[in-house]
Amino acid sequence: MQEVILHHLFRSPGHNYFGHHGMPAGENEIEDCEEIELVSGRGIVGDRFFDFKPDYKGQITFFDQAVVELVRLHADKPALPASAFRRNVIVEGVDLNSLIGRQFKLNGVLFEGTQECSPCYWMDSACGKPGIENLLKGRGGLRCKILSDGKLHRSEARVMLEVV
Repeated sequence: MQEVILHHLFRSPGHNYFGHHGMPAGENEIEDCEEIELVSGRGIVGDRFFDFKPDYKGQITFFDQAVVELVRLHADKPALPASAFRRNVIVEGVDLNSLIGRQFKLNGVLFEGTQECSPCYWMDSACGKPGIENLLKGRGGLRCKILSDGKLHRSEARVMLEVV
């Protein structure tokens, strides 16, 4: 068991970068939620990847708060919002890469870490500084499948993460 903090829970109804190659970025808002509802095998209710395709490996994405701070420092943008990374859950206190290929529970919800969220060329423009894509290699976050229904609640209080 490991204690983690859930700093942000994001969802967006539309894609700003995914599928926009060769076109301008979209302008869909990203919502910073107090809670998000998760549906096994389908994703986050109200998010752009909900029911994207069967057995999708990125039904929910996690990103490390320490990496948010690293990018803010590198880009000299202390107010860069955590939403700029377009990941769903911003956490503190866990090595996300250690969860690739493993199942874990958070707030009683079962997840399977499927792969790193590899950064793309959009990260440079999303964060307003060249070199962010390279900085994020190996630190792009975690893509997961949702294996049980439930809810996550944003909290500065520590919650337990259990690798199963």
